[in-house]
Amino acid sequence: MLYHTFSTQQEIDQEYNPRFSVENTDELIQSYLSESARVSGEYANLPGVAYGPTAEETLDIFSAENPSSPIHIFFHGGYWHSLSSSEFSFVAEGLVRNGITAVLVNYALCPKVTLAEIVRQTRAAVAWTYCNAESFGGNPERITVSGHSAGGHLTGMLLSTKWEKEYGLDADIIKGMLPISGLFDLGPFQFSWLQPKLQLSPELVLLNSPLLLKPTSAPPVLLAVGADESREFHRQSQDYCAFLQKQGVPAKYISIQRKNHFDIIHDFLGEGGPLCRQIREWSSKAE
Repeated sequence: MLYHTFSTQQEIDQEYNPRFSVENTDELIQSYLSESARVSGEYANLPGVAYGPTAEETLDIFSAENPSSPIHIFFHGGYWHSLSSSEFSFVAEGLVRNGITAVLVNYALCPKVTLAEIVRQTRAAVAWTYCNAESFGGNPERITVSGHSAGGHLTGMLLSTKWEKEYGLDADIIKGMLPISGLFDLGPFQFSWLQPKLQLSPELVLLNSPLLLKPTSAPPVLLAVGADESREFHRQSQDYCAFLQKQGVPAKYISIQRKNHFDIIHDFLGEGGPLCRQIREWSSKAE
């Protein structure tokens, strides 16, 4: 077997490439672009705020109207090799309408950088947000995080961050985590259509798979997957949920009915759906 129960790349690609299971993928991606353009035009924002030394290390900040508002940090998907924060500006709408400042993280992409470097950048983005929260009207003690697809993986990697040792920050700076359609074992991608772009080695897989890394903090974690997603997307979240629970992390897995890999994050549009409400609940408890 190449990985788990799969003996061919075709089998792996069938489970892990959402385009095979969602017929209107291009239409849904287009909705990201059009809704993001609308939200960027309707809501005040600070685009391209630098959090690191490279051109890609930027944040798009959509501040809530209330002072010292809770902060939600979002990591976009694109299988670590495509898209940017600007295509996901629509995520800010449901957050801002719920009184939460949205921080959308941009990061460099493979193969220009390694996946390990992407992880480093995302951790640096969280540290920058905490240290600079008051400059954009946010409350550093009320930070929650989510990410979609590859962004779900990056959210999971935050749980093994040595915040005190590496950044001089308290281990519990994140008050809630929401990996959406995330990927927590990178094992299959060495044998997938993504390998030429990701260039994964066995060592990179071991050091960057949340399922293989002991958590350094224990915020509440909600792992959400669309009911119409592939079995492997569900299994990865279920396995990671069980792993976290064994490590003492209060984790929960949910399957959202009538949602697929791409439209599950439409939850952030308008007034926001159940995922936005969970973020708001965590933010309220952090007061």
